[in-house]
Amino acid sequence: MLNKNAHPAEEEMLRYADGELPNRQAAQIRAHLIACWECRARMAEIEGTIAEFVRALHQTIDSPLPPVAGQRALLRAQLAELTAKRPVRSEGWIDQIFSARFTALFLFAVVLTFVVAGSHFFRHYALRAPREMTGSIESGSIPDPTLTPGASRAVQISEVCSMAHEEVIADVSPSLKTQVLREYGIANALPREYEIDYLIAPGLGGTEDIRNLWPEPYNTRPWNAHVKDSLEERLHHLVCAGELDLATAQRDIATDWIAAYKKYFHTDRPLEVSEL
Repeated sequence: MLNKNAHPAEEEMLRYADGELPNRQAAQIRAHLIACWECRARMAEIEGTIAEFVRALHQTIDSPLPPVAGQRALLRAQLAELTAKRPVRSEGWIDQIFSARFTALFLFAVVLTFVVAGSHFFRHYALRAPREMTGSIESGSIPDPTLTPGASRAVQISEVCSMAHEEVIADVSPSLKTQVLREYGIANALPREYEIDYLIAPGLGGTEDIRNLWPEPYNTRPWNAHVKDSLEERLHHLVCAGELDLATAQRDIATDWIAAYKKYFHTDRPLEVSEL
């Protein structure tokens, strides 16, 4: 069983990337990767190495290697030419034919084995690597819904829109920050690495409840804490301008804040500067 504070071994990381770990162990590795920047970087290197190897293998198989049927026909033609040029001694013709056929079949088997193995390897790694890399990039940017489903309080629009700026961007108490980091299995986190963020922002009625908090990275790309801050300001502006229902804003940001950003900023990528 993987200790929360222990980093997985290289062999475990490779077996995880290959999909060979049991479900329970794979889930432990996945949870560790969400919490550990160092191991996410190692996993990205492993997946990058696999992807490079697959590309090189694919080029080797598809470019220089002639079709199997062509190789078989070439071997037959060379065998026929060799038989026509050499006089066959009556006492050894059976041995010669047997030897030539064995050589041809052996070479054909080698070529066929190489093609089949290469094709299997390509399907096994090349088609799966992009999905795994994509998940690892964004996994730290969204909270674990089992730990952070979101929590809000009953609040009037007038109360939300009259909040002081300090309340809209309220900071989390140090003791609760420590509790959130512990719940997500993060030890010795530096302030510049994570924002203990509200899933539903205070400016939208979110509460300082551990079910509404998670350690959101500052430096993941493209989605991070800075991008989510822009979304929170956008939703607060729309709600107070009467252009968006508060309950809808709470539901959208709690369900999938990245999808909410794309929806309300009308873009698939974060903007450099978000204008309200």
